[in-house]
Amino acid sequence: MARMATTGLLAPFQWLNVPENEGGGPLDVIFSVAFFHGLDPAEVVRRFSCGEDSGQESDFGELNEKADEFVNETAGGDGGGYVGVFQAGEWCVAIEPYGWMVTLHEVVTKLSRGCEVLAVTRHDYAAEHSFEYAIDGTIITGYRLRHPYERYGSDPDRLNGFMLELGMGLDKPENEAAWDAAWEDNYDTAVPRGFALAAKVTGVPFTPDMLGRPMLMGPIVER
Repeated sequence: MARMATTGLLAPFQWLNVPENEGGGPLDVIFSVAFFHGLDPAEVVRRFSCGEDSGQESDFGELNEKADEFVNETAGGDGGGYVGVFQAGEWCVAIEPYGWMVTLHEVVTKLSRGCEVLAVTRHDYAAEHSFEYAIDGTIITGYRLRHPYERYGSDPDRLNGFMLELGMGLDKPENEAAWDAAWEDNYDTAVPRGFALAAKVTGVPFTPDMLGRPMLMGPIVER
């Protein structure tokens, strides 16, 4: 029932959920997207680079090439190594191809100091799609996308209204049948629901045309 009721809400984000055997979509099957409120693109790049870089003008094609080169050089264990950032209304959008750094707790808390950050990671290989919402160094709400009933943070229920609108089951399953039903409901819908939730919070839907925007690109420096 929840799946049928929310199909229309999730449809704009299905492009982020293409299976690997169908090509994975333009961002493939490992990537993160973060939304920053209170910073400009150059400052977002500086934060990812620990103050070492303010970014260079680029586009998604060049960003993807740089990330691909980094992955090949490092065997993929350190993410994509680069981020591309552009302005979208009152928010900045940061794309991290092949990466997951922005949803690591120790990273997002530092990135969010003095601002607001919402980040979503798709990671098919680790099977740990993630959502983090942090303000001024504190994680407000976070959860693994396939487990919306296991929320954490200083205010884990803050986004519950939006989550319920998207058909997420917020109560922990109580028996094996309920666990099976929750897994089936969340398995294929987790990533679109995560990005739909991001759009509800930020007012910025992450759409395919955004990949065509000019952006500032810079390195991700480990903290």
